[in-house]
Amino acid sequence: MLEPGTEAPDFTLPTQDGDPFKLSSLRGRPVVLYFYPKASTPGCTTQACGVRDNIADYERSGAAVVGVSPDPVKKVKKFHEDQSLNFTLLADEDHAVAEAYGVWVEKSMYGRTYMGVERTTFVIDPDGVIEHVLEKVKPKQHDAQVLGALAGA
Repeated sequence: MLEPGTEAPDFTLPTQDGDPFKLSSLRGRPVVLYFYPKASTPGCTTQACGVRDNIADYERSGAAVVGVSPDPVKKVKKFHEDQSLNFTLLADEDHAVAEAYGVWVEKSMYGRTYMGVERTTFVIDPDGVIEHVLEKVKPKQHDAQVLGALAGA
């Protein structure tokens, strides 16, 4: 997993609308880049709706919020629409970006192992350097932790 002080790898992924999005297009402002395992699941919905409901606080800190999952664009778009999300979601279908950030990991559930995204948030400074890494974030605590990091707490 990438560590604070590391330059955030640039990438281009499709948005929920299928448009190309390049991370470096947000240079000059803080970025909250969060990886979530699967659209429309309970934890991921709680996390996304928390960001949606607190977007004014993110905007006050000057930060752009971007969520990334290994879902296809169609599924990401449906999630974005169903939850009336007011920030960008990206489809990392081949999980190349999750791998670059070190969050594509072996997981296990009910005795079976599989590869998937470990819920992780990176707070990136305006120069593109990772300031904070929040690992295994609990969806209900996500906003408080990220906004605290943005505030320098």
